[in-house]
Amino acid sequence: MGDGNNLVGVDIGSSSIKVCQIKETRKGRSLHKLAYAPLPPQTIVDGHIMNAGAVTETLSRMFADNQIKQRNVAISVSGQSVIIRKITVPMMTPAELDEQIQWEAEQHIPFDIKDVQIDYEVLKRQPERGQMDLLLVAAKRDEINDYAQFVREARLKPLIVDIDAFTVQNLFEATRGFPPDQTVALINLGASLSSLNIITGGISAFTRDIASGGNVITEEIQRQTGVSFDQAESYKCGGSGGDAGAFGSSGMVPQQVHDVIESVCDTIAAEIQRSLDFFMATSGESEIHRIHVTGGTANLTPLRNAIQRRAKTNVDFFNPVEKLTLDGPGVPEPLVRERAAQLAVAVGLSLRKEKEKRA
Repeated sequence: MGDGNNLVGVDIGSSSIKVCQIKETRKGRSLHKLAYAPLPPQTIVDGHIMNAGAVTETLSRMFADNQIKQRNVAISVSGQSVIIRKITVPMMTPAELDEQIQWEAEQHIPFDIKDVQIDYEVLKRQPERGQMDLLLVAAKRDEINDYAQFVREARLKPLIVDIDAFTVQNLFEATRGFPPDQTVALINLGASLSSLNIITGGISAFTRDIASGGNVITEEIQRQTGVSFDQAESYKCGGSGGDAGAFGSSGMVPQQVHDVIESVCDTIAAEIQRSLDFFMATSGESEIHRIHVTGGTANLTPLRNAIQRRAKTNVDFFNPVEKLTLDGPGVPEPLVRERAAQLAVAVGLSLRKEKEKRA
């Protein structure tokens, strides 16, 4: 993926910040440092940082308290500020493509081209047809600059800005690999946003961010029962049928809460299924062979069951740290057990290297 040391992965999520540092040796990869910190409510809304001071202060404290000395980091963005398109262009040399990419992007990106940062990856060359397939990515400059600036104010140096869905893809490829003859879906189920990435033959074929996640369930429990957000969150975790180690214990959960969880999980699964149906209708693929889910909300058994029921496809939980050894006191085992599902983006970012051709 590149040369030099691994960067520290910094995932600034809507409800928390996760920081991971891995080490790579001939014996394999180890998790060298791990830090987690919740963010105050409304710190990040719809992917926009509303409380910059909270983000900067939390990041500074996490690096100091956990004695993370490496200051070169990789960060990521997602949501409405990011557009991902698979496009087909005439065959060109790399130099010609660099000259043409802005014009090509203008045909496919619904933003003013001056307001976005463009990047691309050549997926497939078809010389017999005089064409090549590209993965085109555009992210709003203001959003990238804001995230990078807040990270710099924490005295860190952002060298890479990635996309959430692709960090999870890179991690999955490094951990398990993709079957060359199958189509699989990777879903990162977060607190306020879920990212879907469908990979065919090891290549990303379709991506979509879905503005729905675990907070929707918590808010509906809160609305129907009249309890506080924290109590509703505790109810959700205790009534989800999930792993108690991931959620803790919340005592007796009212039957009403179980009903709410089942209902909202089915609604989220229906939204995911609409995206899967759209891909199937437009891609010509005959089936999705397997669905892998990760992210904090993937701990909810009713949600995994609802996705599997609607998709009629096996749903597998992907543990982001399943192939990493734990490297000493910088990685508290209780924290790994409690937060493992939430670490996919941060661990994926920590695979990035200091010297890479493309961000």
